[in-house]
Amino acid sequence: MTRREHDPNSHSRIAPLLLRGAVGGTLIAHGIKHAKSLEGTAGWFGSIGFRQPRLQAVSSAVVEVSAGTALVAGAATPVAAAAGIGTMAVAARSVHVRNGFFITAEGWEYVANLAIAAAVLAGIGPGRWSVDRALGWDRLLNGEKALAAAVGLGVGAAAAQLATFYTEPQG
Repeated sequence: MTRREHDPNSHSRIAPLLLRGAVGGTLIAHGIKHAKSLEGTAGWFGSIGFRQPRLQAVSSAVVEVSAGTALVAGAATPVAAAAGIGTMAVAARSVHVRNGFFITAEGWEYVANLAIAAAVLAGIGPGRWSVDRALGWDRLLNGEKALAAAVGLGVGAAAAQLATFYTEPQG
């Protein structure tokens, strides 16, 4: 086997960059939207069953902007992907699952696709043009192990947040 076949980043140089931009950019946009209206976001979090809704609004904005920025830069990619996965898992459980599949009915279609895209990005790696590559971090955790770590950390963090702060609304 050639060195290229052993290189976890031997795939397309453009594909990871495009995926990082799409997933990271979307998370940044959501975080900025939450940050621009913290009181409105907090009120919404409270209405859907979250305790300490102001904390949830601030946390959501910070996590989404930070994780999105890290993904766009290709920095700490498995951890940033885990944050995206966790955010989407919380959104799925607290809002979307009860509405069916399609996003046009507030279903889970969109959040599932964004979470899966983040998981795939963790698995394929950030690619050549990334902070992780420049620092050699892409060789520390990659491939299936990076994907599993991102999914495990993301789902675990989501479960902890939901258990600590979420109560299913009555009615």
